[in-house]
Amino acid sequence: MSELVEDFLAREKDGLSGLEKEIPSAFQENGDISANNYCEDDQDESYVKPQSADVPEKIRKWREEQQTRLHDKDIAEEKAKNILRKQAEKELEDWYKRHEETITKTKTLNRNAEKENIAEADEIEPGTEWERIAKLCDFSQSTKGSKSVKDNSRMRSIILQLKQSPMEREKS
Repeated sequence: MSELVEDFLAREKDGLSGLEKEIPSAFQENGDISANNYCEDDQDESYVKPQSADVPEKIRKWREEQQTRLHDKDIAEEKAKNILRKQAEKELEDWYKRHEETITKTKTLNRNAEKENIAEADEIEPGTEWERIAKLCDFSQSTKGSKSVKDNSRMRSIILQLKQSPMEREKS
């Protein structure tokens, strides 16, 4: 088993041997941590902040490109937010307009219906009471299939019968 470990370590050492030239060490040549590289904000004392001179050109270039990409994305996000806000304001304004129109129409219809009811109430003639009641009743609804609604068919038939034939007491 130790042979496997030794082989693995040898392979990895060979594979990583060129990296020390690409990534500069945080240690000075004598092995001490440079005082300029130490990050005081970090509680881990082994953390070393790389200096700009120590960072390879590729990494520095990538960081700059990443910063510009993030800045561009932030700008695009703000533009999209502003567009969505404007859309939402317009939709809300349209909704309020439609709502106000609906309320206005409903008020107008209710006022007209009230005027008609008042005019009809003034025109009451003796013997037409059941006709007015029959107008107010909706006889088109069918309750045969519904179990939750009470059966009003008998009441309907009585109202229709009273509407068609005036009351007997008026004759006597």
